[in-house]
Amino acid sequence: MDTLESLRRKIESAGDLGSVVKAMKATAAANIGQYQMAEAALTDYFHTIELGLTCYFSQEKKHFAIEVEPNQKNKSIGVLVFGSDQGLVGQFNDVLSRFVADSLNEIEGKKIVWAVGERARDSLTDSGFVISKLLSVPAAIKSVPALVGQIIVDIEASRNDKAGINAFYIFHNSPKKNGGYEPVLIQLLPMDQNWKQDLKKQKWPTNELPEVVGDRQATLRALIREYLFVSIYKVCAESLASENESRLEAMQRAEKNINDLSDELNRSYHRIRQDSIDEELFDVISGFEALKKDKKR
Repeated sequence: MDTLESLRRKIESAGDLGSVVKAMKATAAANIGQYQMAEAALTDYFHTIELGLTCYFSQEKKHFAIEVEPNQKNKSIGVLVFGSDQGLVGQFNDVLSRFVADSLNEIEGKKIVWAVGERARDSLTDSGFVISKLLSVPAAIKSVPALVGQIIVDIEASRNDKAGINAFYIFHNSPKKNGGYEPVLIQLLPMDQNWKQDLKKQKWPTNELPEVVGDRQATLRALIREYLFVSIYKVCAESLASENESRLEAMQRAEKNINDLSDELNRSYHRIRQDSIDEELFDVISGFEALKKDKKR
């Protein structure tokens, strides 16, 4: 049975833990804001790149076209999964891993899986995947460009090696408008005719299309490079925002549990303390009554 001293220690521990949870809540909320701002800041730039590609393909002729569709001889599928390095994120990695498994069952070809985050790697391994490459989750928004640059370099290298990756998919959790997150899939490669036709459907904001000047192939390479960079950057920012959203939800649940536990501990403390006071008063009254009887005799 708990004593007053043991309950007092538990109440103090619950208070200390509650302070830690509040600090983690504040950190997660601040992180969500900065990642969402970074994503929003790229939206206009990404649209500009798409317009540039739209202009290019609208004027495309056979004598300066670049084949951006990969070699189809080897059917190796590159898979990049954005997860987390840290815990306290609820089902963030497990939900994503199940979505990856269900989605890849419908895609033919050998799967070469890369994971961003140790927790994501562990969850994918538990789902039966062999992880070929492990990347670290950026600790802050300023570290995202370095990760994106590394991913692009690794993708290019993997397309040229014996594996011959001819398609590349990215899985990540994306924030929902009304809170929470959901796993999503985007196809980064190949940049095939369907991709080009989708770009051509976009309308130029004015009636006059600009001209592509200079080296057309260099222009296309530059546009594609920026397109890949911003696409992966947005994915990373969305994943980090979702991770902190999941952590915020977990901390809110933990805070509620701690408050409920603190209330229960305080009730128990006051009940035991009152029982102790009642026993002392009973002893005093009993002694007083005994003294009265002795005095009468």
